Amino acid sequence: MNNDDLFICIDHVGLAVPDLDEAIKFHTEVMGWRVLHRETNEEQGVEEAMIGTGDQLAENAQIQLLAPLNENSTIAKFLAKNGPGMQQLCYRVADIDAVSAKLRERGVRLLYPEPKTGTGGARINFAHPKDTGGVLLEITQPVAGH
Repeated sequence: MNNDDLFICIDHVGLAVPDLDEAIKFHTEVMGWRVLHRETNEEQGVEEAMIGTGDQLAENAQIQLLAPLNENSTIAKFLAKNGPGMQQLCYRVADIDAVSAKLRERGVRLLYPEPKTGTGGARINFAHPKDTGGVLLEITQPVAGH
């Protein structure tokens, strides 16, 4: 990785789904993916599953299935406005604080003043879609060893 690189790789693509169990069934039985991790994130208002082909989280880029926990969650609002589909693209970083500072310095608005807790305890933040060509861009710093 070049010292000037902000991002390590694409970590995952987030798909908003109305029913997590149905989405898992489709993606595993029809598409042939495997569930690598599943959790409920109360703070983000989602139930989620990471699916992929690797044996462990963060070995390869994955697909994150996101279902709302309630009608007030961001995912519920996304589904109401757009229906099921791609909700965000996530880039993996080594140092979310340094990347956040660099993005802000370059005029990118981040949704949270400080990183929040995401999948598997990762530190996450989001770049505003109006600053990233219409794409909700998540940045994630996975827990060491993931």
